[in-house]
Amino acid sequence: MSKEVIFILVIVSMAIWVTVSRESVKSSKEINWRKMITLLFAGSLSTLVIIIMHFQSLLF
Repeated sequence: MSKEVIFILVIVSMAIWVTVSRESVKSSKEINWRKMITLLFAGSLSTLVIIIMHFQSLLF
């Protein structure tokens, strides 16, 4: 994959994790748990994709 695609994916992943951290500092009554779980899943998936892409670039 091109470096531009990886860069965009990294920026999106960072934005997701910033949103997760902002949601997590709210009190437990104010947290939208559906949003939190969705963001955690998206953040974990994007991080996993980034790691796999970097390992592939190291090997090939």
